Order: sequence, then structure tokens, then C-alpha cells
Amino acid sequence: MVETAYALYLLITIAITVWVARTLSHNGEVFLTQCFGQDAELARSTNHLLVVGFYLVNIGFITLTLSLGAEPRTYADAIRFLSGKVGLAVIMLGGMHFFNMGAIAHFGRKVNGWLADQAAVQA
Repeated sequence: MVETAYALYLLITIAITVWVARTLSHNGEVFLTQCFGQDAELARSTNHLLVVGFYLVNIGFITLTLSLGAEPRTYADAIRFLSGKVGLAVIMLGGMHFFNMGAIAHFGRKVNGWLADQAAVQA
């Protein structure tokens, strides 16, 4: 029972993490390009770095929380175990998304300012 619950937890949360990372990466590149003054290369590079960081933090969180809490002994315990741990992982994914969006918006404004300064110097 315990091994099955742990395996299901890892399978579900890592699958959700991969899906969220791919979705955010695919749709976020357009947003990053806009934030970085239409610099597609900078947007692609930043997007890749964000995805790597996203995976590292979330998979680290998922594996760290694996050892927390009581081990499930019955099917009811396994359902509570999975719902609590998967729910916590999903909240973490959402938190990482909002943190990344805030950071991108902040740094995107800085990059746009730098680009405007460079354009003024070149003019």
C-alpha cells in the first residue's frame, strides 16, 4: 500500500509539473518577447532558464515532501495522503507561476528601460 501511494504521488505530481512547465513555456515565450522589447533570442533564453528553475524547485519540493506525514495504511489513508500531497504540490506550482510572472514583469520593465536608453544613445 505504502509503495503504491508513494509511486502514485510521484507519478501524478511530476506529470502535473511537466504539463504546467510545458504549458507555461509555450505560452510564456510570447509574453517574454513582449517584455524584452521584441528580442526573441533573449526571450527564448530566459524562458529556458525559467523552465529549468521551475523543474528544480518543484521536483525538489515534491521529493522533499515525500517523507513528511504519516504513511498510509489503508485505502482511505492513501486517498488522504495523495489528496493532501498532490494538493500541496499544485499550490506550490501556482505559487511558482505567480512568482515567475511578477519577476518577469519587474525585469521586463528594466530591460525595456535599458533598450530605450540604448536607442537614445544610438540616435
